Amino acid sequence: MWRKSTKVSNRLDAVEKRKDLNSYFAEAVDDTLKQIFKEDGAKVIYEFLENHSSLKLEEVADKPELFSATLERLMVSAAHVIEKMILKNLYRRLGLKFEEKSGYEFPDYIRELREE
Repeated sequence: MWRKSTKVSNRLDAVEKRKDLNSYFAEAVDDTLKQIFKEDGAKVIYEFLENHSSLKLEEVADKPELFSATLERLMVSAAHVIEKMILKNLYRRLGLKFEEKSGYEFPDYIRELREE
């Protein structure tokens, strides 16, 4: 019988966690944007992300810096409020309590979630 080595098993677990976080993150972004801007507004934002940053919704969790910068370019100061709403939604989905941390930017929270 073939058995997975611990290294292979750990790598597979990491891949699954990354997929899960990406999925939760995409859902949190989608739900939050639709809550704020409705379906049509969310589509406009997705088109802007794709046209200006070649960023698709499924990739946002892997590129939080790019997402944040592009959202800020589109929404200016409202981007930080939207990011905070997305983070609260994401943390709730993961069964975690969102707490703001001094000096943390949007990508910092995503990186921290990846490390946990």
